Amino acid sequence: MSSELMQQAQSILSQTFGYENFRHNQAAIIERILEGNDALVLMPTGGGKSLCYQIPALVRQGMGVVVSPLIALMQDQVDALLQVGIRAVFINSSLSLFEIQDIQQRIQQGDVDLLYVAPERLLMPSMVGLLQHCQISLFAIDEAHCVSQWGHDFRKEYQQLNLLPEKFPGVPRIALTATADSRTRAEIVSQLALQDNDLFINSFDRPNIYYTIAESGSNARQQLLHFINDKHNGQAGIVYCLSRKKVDATAEWLMEQGFSALPYHAGMPQDQRAANQQHFLRGEGIIIVATVAFGMGIDKPDVRFVAHLNLPKNIESYYQETGRAGRDGKPADAWMSYGLQDVIFLRKMLDNSDAAEQHKRITQMKLQSLLGLCQIATCRRQALLQYFDEKLAEPCGHCDNCTNPPETWDATKAAQMALSCVYRTEQRFGVTYLINILVGKLDDRIANNRHNEISTWAIAKDYTQVDLRSVFRDLIAMAFLRVDGEYGALHLTEQSRQLLKGEVQFLVRKSTKPIKGKQGKAAIVSGLTAEDEALREVLRILRLSIAEGQGVPPYVIFNDATLSQMAVNKPQNERDFLLLTGVGTFKLDKFGQQFMAEITSYLSEHPEIQSHSQYSHFTPAQRMVEKKTHLTDTEADSLALLKKGYDVEDIAAQRDLAQSTVYKHLLAAITLHETDVATVVSIGEDEITAIETAAESLGMGQGKPLSLLYEALEEEFSYDILRTVVVGMGV
Repeated sequence: MSSELMQQAQSILSQTFGYENFRHNQAAIIERILEGNDALVLMPTGGGKSLCYQIPALVRQGMGVVVSPLIALMQDQVDALLQVGIRAVFINSSLSLFEIQDIQQRIQQGDVDLLYVAPERLLMPSMVGLLQHCQISLFAIDEAHCVSQWGHDFRKEYQQLNLLPEKFPGVPRIALTATADSRTRAEIVSQLALQDNDLFINSFDRPNIYYTIAESGSNARQQLLHFINDKHNGQAGIVYCLSRKKVDATAEWLMEQGFSALPYHAGMPQDQRAANQQHFLRGEGIIIVATVAFGMGIDKPDVRFVAHLNLPKNIESYYQETGRAGRDGKPADAWMSYGLQDVIFLRKMLDNSDAAEQHKRITQMKLQSLLGLCQIATCRRQALLQYFDEKLAEPCGHCDNCTNPPETWDATKAAQMALSCVYRTEQRFGVTYLINILVGKLDDRIANNRHNEISTWAIAKDYTQVDLRSVFRDLIAMAFLRVDGEYGALHLTEQSRQLLKGEVQFLVRKSTKPIKGKQGKAAIVSGLTAEDEALREVLRILRLSIAEGQGVPPYVIFNDATLSQMAVNKPQNERDFLLLTGVGTFKLDKFGQQFMAEITSYLSEHPEIQSHSQYSHFTPAQRMVEKKTHLTDTEADSLALLKKGYDVEDIAAQRDLAQSTVYKHLLAAITLHETDVATVVSIGEDEITAIETAAESLGMGQGKPLSLLYEALEEEFSYDILRTVVVGMGV
């Protein structure tokens, strides 16, 4: 390929976008697209993915077509492109028929550089027909992870984009995403039928983000209030909640505390939702409280924190949502407070969905991986990057576990037992089955497989099932074990050999109360003197005034980094103004004189200012039922019906007993090991685990009333179920 095309690309980077050098793999990606080839690009949020298709679309002949999943994303990107003189448009449901017809006419006349369109509209025969009569420079498929059923945000319309090479032969396609593990990457390539593709992977690390994850206990709101007051008062942030009800309540509560907070969720009227989003994008110091309906493609660079008051669904969602903080590269926080009721809520959502069983299994495994990230005692950044197949050699020193190491217990022996059990069972089984072997809990499946005869049978009987589940989660999170994507079987990894040989120590976090006080405060350090800060405030007000006049977010005019550089360097001529990062000739012509005039005026009023150079598990205690040596006749009758497949409700009806009485009968059977908790209670395995972990955290079995557990789990379960699970733990 002629170097002339890359010279054009470099010129557009500098003259249009105001950047002197390409970052990461941008140059190699752009060169590949200019050669007419396909590419799959993985680049973290804020890493510059958009330039990878915007620049080659401008260099190549014709119009670039960008497949974008959300209206807000299209609007945001088009606004920014118009500000640098690029003829960008979008077509979506927010436009009137007249507006759409006008844009279609511009497309036919060759008067458009970049068209943003949703996959549903792109696939319409009328749109395909329109584009087939145009010269197309490239197709960019943004948020490409949406194509994968293995991914966290699957959209079936994305899979139909494989028609593009058939309908538009020879037009290069570039698929881009910030979140895709190896399985998702393979599915993107397969589903989109990418030919001769190169995979470009940048580091997933966002070193400017400080990660904090804590169990919420009963005061999650107070934790959030302390976090914002301590580190981000008056700054823009996003607070994610699982439910619409919690979004509304949290936004209202934050407003009562004196913050500028707005709700956002799918249950709100469309116009109100759009107004709140625009207020957040164009205002300053606004906190948006939202469900996951908010955020994909939001390009606001000065979000200083992303807080989660509930667990996201998986690590991909967590990474993507936290990646909306600190897109400008300045220090930012990813803070999460989660409770075990989140696990229950997510499990219920999954069970009630109409998704295929395989998708449900995948979703469940991804939730387990996220829990592992939450509960590990080691560097969170290392575990997060490991999930995306990236290795960080040393702990980051910039997460809560690094700066405030949690209390741990030495689980090396238990971990070795767990790994040995995986090996002895030929790496074919999941966590629950393996734990049953380790504690010596016999069932028909284990007996049929004769796994009660192997060397790891009952070797971990001195550990609770809660402890062992934590061990397995951490082994997975730290990549000593990997999970089979389809069936959930655990497999040993290369590094598990070190642990089996005793060459490394394996520590597991003890359950603790949420830490109060400062947790490795990631303060925003501007590097500006007091005088520069004063000038920056003058320039910020000017930027806000221009933005409001044009109806765009302030950062579309100049981002915060450029504004700070302007305040330090105080350019008063076009040559110096062009040296600012993010300033090209178009922005110089459009805004340069206004900002330089403001700087000159300010300096004349402050002649003293000089320009700066550039830049335990449980202790056996009180039992909740009296110890027994055998079942009474009536208890045995209830057990017999249970073994025939009847549930508690059926047994109670058949025997004309209260359900609580039947539960008492079956509790006696559990204590005598004649049945188990999972057979008695009509809830899922993860919900049982959630109850067990909460019970351990609260110290149940040590004279604590069951009402504590009932309230901690937000009244999700009856007292009978809670009592059954706790008794089954043997406390």
